[in-house]
Amino acid sequence: MLPEKDKKEIVRAMFNDISPKYDFLNHFLSFGIDRLWRKKLVKLLRQSKPSEILDVATGTGDLALAVAKINPRKIIGIDISEQMLDIGRAKLIKPGLGKLISFQQADAEQIPFPDNSFDAITVAFGVRNFENLELGISEMRRVLRPGGWMYILEFSHPQLFYIRQLYYLYSRFFIPSVGRLISGNNQAYSYLPESVTAFPSGQKLVEIIEKQGLSRVSFIPLSMGIASIYYGQK
Repeated sequence: MLPEKDKKEIVRAMFNDISPKYDFLNHFLSFGIDRLWRKKLVKLLRQSKPSEILDVATGTGDLALAVAKINPRKIIGIDISEQMLDIGRAKLIKPGLGKLISFQQADAEQIPFPDNSFDAITVAFGVRNFENLELGISEMRRVLRPGGWMYILEFSHPQLFYIRQLYYLYSRFFIPSVGRLISGNNQAYSYLPESVTAFPSGQKLVEIIEKQGLSRVSFIPLSMGIASIYYGQK
């Protein structure tokens, strides 16, 4: 695992390096299931009818583009990796979404917006990369309007023994080997499975979110617990 005090800069450099292959590897290594997980989050988000949305740790903008389908007034995506954001910006040209979605480089633990700025906050596969998880969740809550909802899509720990064992073998051996081969980065695709193993999931993550002041916090396991959507209200 990465040293906590250096984690932010290491993560920034790592994602800058793998950005050209990031989308391909995401979809390839998940067999495209990551798209279905995002669709599930968007379905939940639609119920609250948000007008202004902040997508934290937006990466190359896959979730921001999926959220655009619910026709909000504005979506802002932030990320610490400028090269990931450059790929996200390129995606906005073809669908003509440049007026709806904007991307900017920013730290999730120092979000550059005033209190109570957004109707909803989303983050997909990003919170486990925070240097300080509690601070990041607290910052997201700060910029969320009263009554607004936060949605977190993240990998989790399968509860069924055989699923957990299969997933462990897949993430421990297949993902690092293929990731290194395609991305050329020896660290990134070893770090990513390790970060999932070390990261709290299920009720443990619910309790962390609740401690940052959100209410009605719950989670929905996806694909037998390989990932989960956590959500709570300010």
